[in-house]
Amino acid sequence: MPRRRGRPGVMGTMARTAAVVGTANAVNDRHANKQAQAQAQQQAAQPAPAPAPAPAPAPVAPASGSDMTAKLTELADLKNAGVLTEEEFAAAKAKLLA
Repeated sequence: MPRRRGRPGVMGTMARTAAVVGTANAVNDRHANKQAQAQAQQQAAQPAPAPAPAPAPAPVAPASGSDMTAKLTELADLKNAGVLTEEEFAAAKAKLLA
């Protein structure tokens, strides 16, 4: 087949485009990886924020019968929701039962 002169054909243009796009993607991926590593290092260097202190449980007055059951259920719900810690729940329960 005779060699073509002048502008490249369709296959030559496609090959050149593929090479350019592949190079651009490789450079972009390398840049993105460097940015991700830099962000990870910055986050690792920053101290973790201190957790907010949990609110103190409200004082519980001695209750009787179904009222006590309702109060215990409410305390259990607060503990399960993560509002009260295990220690706070135990202290409030002890006050209620005392």
